[in-house]
Amino acid sequence: MDTKKVWKTLPAQMIDMGGFPVKQALPTQNVPNVDPFLLLHHGQIKPIFKRPAKIQGVGPHPHRGFSPVTFVIEGEVHHRDSRGNSQIAKAGEVQWMHAGAGIIHSERPSDNIIENKISQEIVQLWINSPASAKMKEPEYLHVKEADFPLIPIEDGLSDIKLVSGEYGGLKGKVKGQSELLVTWGKTKTGGNVNFDTPKGYNASLYIIRGDVRIEGHGVVDPESLVVFEMGGSSISFEAKSDAQYLLLAGKPIEEKIVQQGPFVMNTETQILEAMRDYQMGKMGILIEED
Repeated sequence: MDTKKVWKTLPAQMIDMGGFPVKQALPTQNVPNVDPFLLLHHGQIKPIFKRPAKIQGVGPHPHRGFSPVTFVIEGEVHHRDSRGNSQIAKAGEVQWMHAGAGIIHSERPSDNIIENKISQEIVQLWINSPASAKMKEPEYLHVKEADFPLIPIEDGLSDIKLVSGEYGGLKGKVKGQSELLVTWGKTKTGGNVNFDTPKGYNASLYIIRGDVRIEGHGVVDPESLVVFEMGGSSISFEAKSDAQYLLLAGKPIEEKIVQQGPFVMNTETQILEAMRDYQMGKMGILIEED
């Protein structure tokens, strides 16, 4: 077995995202991205139950040039966007949006969250798009838990959903803008997992909860992003306690990245164009009526 070696372990650090506290595993000062993955935020949110859901969470904001993807770990997230989508994703579900040429969306707690005093937990991932896809029409996809193909694991101690890409003859529900392999798994204490990753892909493992022993490395704490070296073709680990994690693998795009806030493009001029287009209303308008 050609096991991949660990390059770096990046513990998620608490940051203030415009008054919204989240833990950030990527980027860091020394690791700006793991191409094509740009950002990983882990949010554990307790809404204010005396306030309406519609004025909480993250209000309308634009994106262009990449895919923001939300994994709902606990609770519910109400997504609304300027293309007319209004969708509530529940625990175990994924909201995958390709911003393309530009879209405005909001991410709020659902009314049910407020009424029943439920906390939220999400992981949000930003995946870069190649230059050829940055100005495509925006797309939004909501994947229910029952719709994910499940990757079989021999010892029966794991439940692993294939989100994007192909694995063992299975196809994920989401087709990315570049070549990806994204899975979301849970493994019970003592369970062993071995992932084969395509050659030439960057690969990392974000541990949402639980202690995981990585083959050839050792035990890694929860809320850490384990980034592997490019060499090797498999990732093996054991859950030392009940664990939940994301495997993030992708073929590097290897293009210049220029990012300004919610826009990720290839040149400074394109960033200025994105700002202008947003200000001129070319990314649409989001009125949160429902």
